[in-house]
Amino acid sequence: MAEAGEKQRTDGPDRTDVPGRIRVLLVDDHQVVRRGLRTFLEVQDDIEVVGEAADGDEGVARTAELVPDVVLMDVKMPGTDGIEALRRIRESGSAARVLVITSFTEQRTVVPALRAGAAGYVYKDVDPEALAKAIRSVHAGHVLLQPDVAGALLAQEVGGGPAQGRGTTLTEREREVLALIADGRSNREIARALVVSEKTVKTHVSNILMKLDLADRTQAALWAVRHGLSG
Repeated sequence: MAEAGEKQRTDGPDRTDVPGRIRVLLVDDHQVVRRGLRTFLEVQDDIEVVGEAADGDEGVARTAELVPDVVLMDVKMPGTDGIEALRRIRESGSAARVLVITSFTEQRTVVPALRAGAAGYVYKDVDPEALAKAIRSVHAGHVLLQPDVAGALLAQEVGGGPAQGRGTTLTEREREVLALIADGRSNREIARALVVSEKTVKTHVSNILMKLDLADRTQAALWAVRHGLSG
C-alpha cells in the first residue's frame, strides 16, 4: 500500500497522446495493481494510460490536469476514497467516464459508487480482455452493470420514490429512448436505431432525467428495468 510521500507520477516520458486512443487514468493505492493494469492496457492499440494516482485527492487533481476519457478508480483507498473522489470529479464538470474497479462486492459499496456517478463497475478479478472491453464500453457512453450490481441497485430502489408515477409523463419517443438506454446503447447507437440526430437523442435523455427526477443514465437504466421497459 502506498505510504504518504511515496506517490509516483508515472506518466512516463514516452506519452504519445495518439489521436483516437482512449486516454485512461489509473487511480489505486496499490502500486502493484496500477503496474499490472498499466502493463496490460498499454498493449491495447486503442487505449493509452496517461497517468496514475495513489489516492482520491490525487485522482481528482490528475483528472483535472490530464483530462482523461476514462478514469479507472478503486473504491477503498486511504484518505479520500473512490466514492468521494467520484463525486468531486462529477461536481467539477469533468466529462471523464469513471469505471469503478474493486475487490469489494457489498451493496454498501456498489450503490454509493453508482449513485455518485460511476459509469460502470467491475471487479479486480475481471478477465483482462473483459476489462479492456469495459473501458471501451463506458467510453462509448454505455452504462456497464454486472447482474449482481444491477440487482443491488434494484433492491435499493435507486431512483425510486420521486420517480414513482412519473413514467406516464414520458412521451412515446422518450420511452423508446429510455428502453434503449436500459439496453446499454450509447447516444450514437440510439440515434441510428431511431433514425434521428444525436443532438435530438441528447435532448430526449435530458428530458427523461428531468421528468423522472433522476441524476444520470445509470439511474435511468435501472428505472427502465424496474418498470419493464428494457428488452
